[in-house]
Amino acid sequence: MRSFVKEARRRVGSKRARIRDIIERLAAAHPDATIALKSRSPLELLVAVMLSAQTTDVNVNRVTEKLFVKYRKPEDYLAVPPEELERDIFATGFFRQKAKSIRGTMALLLTEFDGEVPRRLEELVRLPGVARKTANVVAAELGEPQGIVVDTHVRRLSQRLGLTKQEDPVKIERDLIKIVPREDWGRFPHLLIWHGRRVCLARMPRCEECALNDLCPSSRV
Repeated sequence: MRSFVKEARRRVGSKRARIRDIIERLAAAHPDATIALKSRSPLELLVAVMLSAQTTDVNVNRVTEKLFVKYRKPEDYLAVPPEELERDIFATGFFRQKAKSIRGTMALLLTEFDGEVPRRLEELVRLPGVARKTANVVAAELGEPQGIVVDTHVRRLSQRLGLTKQEDPVKIERDLIKIVPREDWGRFPHLLIWHGRRVCLARMPRCEECALNDLCPSSRV
């Protein structure tokens, strides 16, 4: 098995040699590959990403459609009892912890950032409930990507494409940063996510339909 994988990787070429073609082909195949979460401001983006943990983007959008009418600025999230915010985000799951994180984040935004969402990764991760993945999403969507978002799709496709052998998201990100051009850090995860949803499915990848089959060591075509 190991020799087969080695031979497959030799057949498609090195990671660095393939990465630009991979990005260009995915961009052509998925021109609509953008974030699925709906927001109209940095604050709404931050809240939507925080709510998206352990649930679907569709579910979050359903909740935030009403939420963002009621809560427009950081003070609004602190003006209601915690139980009220919990009820308003109940459908996203883990609502108690999410409400606690959101309230903590709003308090810190007001005391340390003049009520504005910071754009630097090291500042974003100081916010309660904001881990590196969330911070990366927010920074990238605000036009200042400082890393590469690694979710389940990015992890799976990066491994299948032979771009990393790692399992840990932080180590996968480290591998991707070395080969993905910096100007593509923001859109690269979206391209993999949409490709993973539409073509490179987890259980039954559609290799015969894939624009990357000749660049992928895992291709069965």
